[in-house]
Amino acid sequence: MVQPSTQSPAIPADQIQAVRAFSRFYTRFVGALNEGLLSSPFSLTEARLIYELASRGRADAVTLSADLGLDSGYLSRVIGRLTEQGIVSRSASPEDGRVKSLALSSAGEATYAQLNAASNAQIERALAALSSDDRARLQAAMHTIRTVLGESPSPTPYVLRPPNPGDLGWVVQRHGAIYAAEYHWDMRFEGLVAEIVAAFARNFDAQRERCWIAEIDGENVGSVFLVKKSETTAQLRMLLVEPRARGHGIARRLVRECARFARQVGYDEIVLWTNSILTSARRIYETEGYVLVEEEPHESFGHSLVGQYWRLTL
Repeated sequence: MVQPSTQSPAIPADQIQAVRAFSRFYTRFVGALNEGLLSSPFSLTEARLIYELASRGRADAVTLSADLGLDSGYLSRVIGRLTEQGIVSRSASPEDGRVKSLALSSAGEATYAQLNAASNAQIERALAALSSDDRARLQAAMHTIRTVLGESPSPTPYVLRPPNPGDLGWVVQRHGAIYAAEYHWDMRFEGLVAEIVAAFARNFDAQRERCWIAEIDGENVGSVFLVKKSETTAQLRMLLVEPRARGHGIARRLVRECARFARQVGYDEIVLWTNSILTSARRIYETEGYVLVEEEPHESFGHSLVGQYWRLTL
């Protein structure tokens, strides 16, 4: 017989308590949101079943029991009540006549529309009390919780957009934090980025320069700048993608946007400076047609590095 481990859990107690505290808080919050729903003729489980059938169109009880994490006997009783009320209809499954397929009746579809509108209105009232920044933070945090705890939703589309107020400061802050965490570069790197960003804002040429911010679910996840080095040469600077957003082609898309814009406004070439240890970025530059033209060792940001100059002929 396997004996239970007597060792202390590896997870710190404060982290365990933080998750439990959040669970209690969210349970109370959801209860508040569902107050109007629970005063309707339907229990929360009944409403969940109505929503699932509205989303799927048709499903069998076994699948619903597994997906919703409900006991099959309990679910059977819920289905029975909704069937008696004319909300759910049963018929033989097209794939297997021995299996009963469940769907919403016309009355059930009308009921779903009412419940869905009421639920949206309650959520809207809760969010209306928050600022737009807090709503964006909340959306991003919920996405993070779902993905960190193992959910694999469909890939979330990202958008590229010009910078909003505050985004240039975000670029500086995230460069400093990410490069310190991944390469142990000191504050002088963040200072360099701050100087570059300040010069971009101070001397911005709207006809010949661009900054793109990559965004997922209202949260900044990447950036790149294209600045004028001369009338014929543009410079790609400050390519960055948040660790959690890597692997979706965002960095490559940012690099391609720089080339697209540079061609559009008539530059002959794009140059960039990077360091040899930034292998992922270097692979992107190389596959996008950039050519390494020069290397030089240097002491910067608390480390011995090898700087590289790359060029793309347009």
